[in-house]
Amino acid sequence: MQAPHTYRLLADAVLLLHFGVVAFVVGGLVLVLVGNVRHWLWVNSLSFRVTHLVAISVVVLQAWLGRLCPLTVLESWLRGKSGEATYTASFIEHWVQRILYHEAPFWVFTLVYTVFGVLVVAAWWLFPPGRKGSAGPASRPGG
Repeated sequence: MQAPHTYRLLADAVLLLHFGVVAFVVGGLVLVLVGNVRHWLWVNSLSFRVTHLVAISVVVLQAWLGRLCPLTVLESWLRGKSGEATYTASFIEHWVQRILYHEAPFWVFTLVYTVFGVLVVAAWWLFPPGRKGSAGPASRPGG
């Protein structure tokens, strides 16, 4: 396998990983909300909820610090090593890139990430981890 081809494959793998992280962060909140309404116990497992909270916390912190995501930096470095100047030919790259990357000022992303982070914290409060199938504040003692 040629080195440029190897770097390109690694860059595509990082892009897919990045897509998976985004799907987990966004989908995780949806799962917590829908799962609590449907009484799915696993959505309140402490490991799932802590992992989800840490993931969005890292995104929000990076945005507030004005830093790019390390996955974006790694992918760009790999693409540079493969000789690519920009995103071009790969099928995976073409479609996943369209979903992940949008043109907007950095402050817009910071605002969106922050609002999403607040929603995750609100879901943590409304549906605390470790509960056994309750569906919201009304089902808590004294609620």
